[in-house]
Amino acid sequence: MRFLALLLLGAALGAQAATVRVAPGEALQQAIDRAQPGDTVEIERGHYVGNFTVDKALTLRGINRPTLSGDQKGDTIRVTAADVTIEGLIVRDSGASLKDQNAGIYLRPGAHRAVVRHNDLTYNLFGLWIEKANDVRIEHNIITGKRELNSSQRGNGIQLYNTDGARITGNNIGFVRDALYVDVSHHAVFKGNKLHHSRYGSHYMNSYFNLWEDNDSYYNRGGLALMEVRNQIVRGNRTWANSDHGIMLRTLQDSVVENNVIAGNNRGFFIYDVEYATLKGNLVVDNHVGVHLSAGSTRNIVEGNDFIGNREQIRYVGARDEVWGKDTGNHWSNYLGWDRNGDGVGDVPYEANDMVDRLSWRHPSVKLLLASPAIQALRLVGQQFPVLRVPTVVDPAPRMQPSNKQWYEWRDKHFQR
Repeated sequence: MRFLALLLLGAALGAQAATVRVAPGEALQQAIDRAQPGDTVEIERGHYVGNFTVDKALTLRGINRPTLSGDQKGDTIRVTAADVTIEGLIVRDSGASLKDQNAGIYLRPGAHRAVVRHNDLTYNLFGLWIEKANDVRIEHNIITGKRELNSSQRGNGIQLYNTDGARITGNNIGFVRDALYVDVSHHAVFKGNKLHHSRYGSHYMNSYFNLWEDNDSYYNRGGLALMEVRNQIVRGNRTWANSDHGIMLRTLQDSVVENNVIAGNNRGFFIYDVEYATLKGNLVVDNHVGVHLSAGSTRNIVEGNDFIGNREQIRYVGARDEVWGKDTGNHWSNYLGWDRNGDGVGDVPYEANDMVDRLSWRHPSVKLLLASPAIQALRLVGQQFPVLRVPTVVDPAPRMQPSNKQWYEWRDKHFQR
């Protein structure tokens, strides 16, 4: 009987839901105010100016992509209720106050289960600001910022703060400060997004148990930056042509970084203070520095990666050898060893750096002499006399062939201003 009563109640509530149609010249906020929870407000193609507030569970649906303009002040749309859907709109012209966090769409605390999909958010300070709103879905939106502002004066494309269970999928975000800015937000999925022409593609801190998968980050200063985090899965992403790093891992633990492509960046991986992480199956190709490794990054599993055509494969700053590839090895395109028995594994270990490399990092002008007999003699002495050997990354069983047979498709993907 109780189940039947709930079904009847649900049917009654569904029957009460209505569609409110808004035509050009009509007051959109008045239509939102008179709609009842569960209603759909359909907005016909036109230009609607105002700062709109949604304080009940409604669907705002654009018909033929109407434009909602904030007239350069405040938030264009502010959502204060749970279970709101916004779809099919052009949302633009928020204010420009960083202090007030002006946004195209501001999901206020308590706007749980909001769905924002298939919108164009353009010329807003922040595209989407999401604060203390759980289980939101942000899907297939195009987000751009106020391009004439300097990077530091812009807002972020999507900003998540103190959220749980977000799903950020299929968005195209560019020309903002950081495309995705994530802080204290857990159990989220970031999948299939294109993040470009910004400071960071992803700027991500103090957040746990999240999945990054199948995202493209390119033409940023930094592609993907994960800082002060743990329990991450970073899988199948492509981060290329960024002017600084492809993937930054800083103070990260208990995470898996696998099957990513890191190509044409200044530094492919920047790894700082990372422990108990697994890096496997990644293609690191044609970066200026393949991996910059420092600050006690140790006790990590690094297996089955391909390091190809990087000007410096590894730049390692440490006091003792760091062993990678203990089980299956990694492939290094500059490996000079041999494979006498033909088992696909090098017979001598790969060592990433020597004293000449260290000297050239401290004194870049030494690079002018790298082909000179004196420098080559110094390199040979370092190899023959262990007392002069410097700590480095050592791969005891380097693989002779790369796992990624299409690695050459990722050459020459360099940053262009």
